[in-house]
Amino acid sequence: MHEHLPPGLRDAVDDFARYLAAERNRSVHTVRAYIGDVVSLLDHAAAGGADAPADLTLPILRGWLARRRAAGDARTSLARHAAAARTFTAWAKREGRIETDPGQRLASPKAHRDLPTVLRADQAETLVTAPSGRADAAGLRDRLVLELLYGTGIRVSELCGLDLGDVDRMRRVVRVVGKGNKERSVPYGLPADEALTAWLRHGRPALEAANSGSALLLGARGGRLQAGAARRIVDAYARATGLPHTSPHDLRHSAATHLLEGGADLRSVQELLGHASLSSTQIYTHVSIERLRSAYEQAHPRA
Repeated sequence: MHEHLPPGLRDAVDDFARYLAAERNRSVHTVRAYIGDVVSLLDHAAAGGADAPADLTLPILRGWLARRRAAGDARTSLARHAAAARTFTAWAKREGRIETDPGQRLASPKAHRDLPTVLRADQAETLVTAPSGRADAAGLRDRLVLELLYGTGIRVSELCGLDLGDVDRMRRVVRVVGKGNKERSVPYGLPADEALTAWLRHGRPALEAANSGSALLLGARGGRLQAGAARRIVDAYARATGLPHTSPHDLRHSAATHLLEGGADLRSVQELLGHASLSSTQIYTHVSIERLRSAYEQAHPRA
């Protein structure tokens, strides 16, 4: 991927990748994305004669972003490129590979954020109760998958990573390991608790196999339920009940929006969702405002 770079740049890429994985606890996907952006930047720099990180300058960074913009990259991609470049130059400065950090002065376009897809409360209830008529192991599991995704707002990766020991039945909370290996405890309600009881008594024992380990949720062959399978479960029940295309993340969006509409404060929702920044949570206030505006325009005679 970067073997063609000059040795000084190539070694920097390798060391930066190790830093992201070992010290920043970034996921494999995040490391791959950041390294792809940095290699693209260093390709551009090397074409201009750069041999080492010390040769990076603000004009080089800006020229690279301008080139990516001319290539048709979206605003969201440009924002990610700039973030990767800033992270790389900040690391290089701390490591003593550059004297001044040019990334500190690198501006990037604000990524346009579409409002997330959110189900109405009645639609969410229709979805999570859709497997209620099924008493087989898969049906009991599917009910728990839907109840936990909507009832807690956790990510699908967090759901599939749950172990039996992560569930505190007395306090009705689940211990979740989120992004950056950060742990948090998230409460769940009575419907999810009832679904959990049915799954543990009748569903999981029927699917349990030698490869089940301590996984809370199991797939058809007894292994840990995978995120792709959980996405298919959500999509299948959404289609079966006539709802719009719905993903696990849409259920997370719906849970956050319904919490705010029900009176929860923004900081509490941030903690429940595991957002590092409050700005990530604030988008749900925009969703609520848009829903209120829509209702106003439909119902008020002076709208």
